[in-house]
Amino acid sequence: MTGMTGTPLRVGLVGYGLAGSVFHAPLIATTEGLALDTVVTTHPERQAQARAEFGDGLRFAATPDELLARADELDLIVIASPNKTHVPIATAALKAGLPVVVDKPIAGTAADARELAALADERGLLLSVFQNRRWDNDFLTLRELIAEGELGDVWRFESRFERWRPQPKGGWRESGDPAEIGGLLYDLGSHLVDQALVLFGPAASVYAESDIRRPGALTDDDTVIAITHVSGVRSHLYVSATTAQLGPRFRVLGSQAGYVKYGLDPQEAELRDGKRPGGTDSWGIEPEALWGRVGSGESPLTGGGRPAPTVPGAYPAYYAAVAAAIRDGGPGPVTAHEAAAALDVLEAARRSAHEGVVVSL
Repeated sequence: MTGMTGTPLRVGLVGYGLAGSVFHAPLIATTEGLALDTVVTTHPERQAQARAEFGDGLRFAATPDELLARADELDLIVIASPNKTHVPIATAALKAGLPVVVDKPIAGTAADARELAALADERGLLLSVFQNRRWDNDFLTLRELIAEGELGDVWRFESRFERWRPQPKGGWRESGDPAEIGGLLYDLGSHLVDQALVLFGPAASVYAESDIRRPGALTDDDTVIAITHVSGVRSHLYVSATTAQLGPRFRVLGSQAGYVKYGLDPQEAELRDGKRPGGTDSWGIEPEALWGRVGSGESPLTGGGRPAPTVPGAYPAYYAAVAAAIRDGGPGPVTAHEAAAALDVLEAARRSAHEGVVVSL
């Protein structure tokens, strides 16, 4: 393994669409100890875009099989291709002896995720899922507030990824074909469920309501998930493309105080705009005007509570942890077993919405 000699770990990236070009490639290239070696894409424009940013030394492969044919030249495979390809490509990469990072969701079912986890454990290889929202600024702030006891015992956790997109965009993410693993439940819902489980532990039961609202839409675009955690906390999670008035990103209610936070972590927007970690000291920092508020007895919109400084977002920490795990042999961030637990909840939510029942786990 190249990284064992002190030179960077060589990374092969499968896919250069939104996930590959906006998130994975920039974060890999700016992480000490990692080097973006090869990108799998046949699109000339995407190849030109990647070469312009990462240099003429960047290599390309037409297919994952072509990439894995020279597995001995690589140290890590990152899978940022469409959801339905995650399991077969990850399986092939692990069998080729390579550590793997997979974009969320790792699979369409918890059973498939656990099969991948078992294969990685059997081979002694890292298998990690890119749940970058664990390093959002608001989530890091909330974890800190809870750890410090600022809210008391948390009773209810409300979390939203809401958008106003009245016209479907099309593409595989909005396909009605179950094989594509599209829809908001498995897309944005993967993030919200993962965050809820990290904060409050395993789910005891799940109830969900899921709708297809927009004319021409083929899969869920407005979904609500209610989780009762074993700990007793109730999580209410909202994912929607049909929200004309956006709610707070977080509304967390405890026995002593609540925390309300509006707006999104700035890191995705920064990456989309071509900004890169390490370029300035302002990465992931938001202005005081967007800080959430902690208090009780009055709405934060009428001045209730006090501003709670937002912890800077830290997406670069994910790949730094991946590099360290490969070198040191640790479990790495966001294991496949954790991802399988989130998929248990997503599958239960889909069943609940279809049958109109509460699903016990």
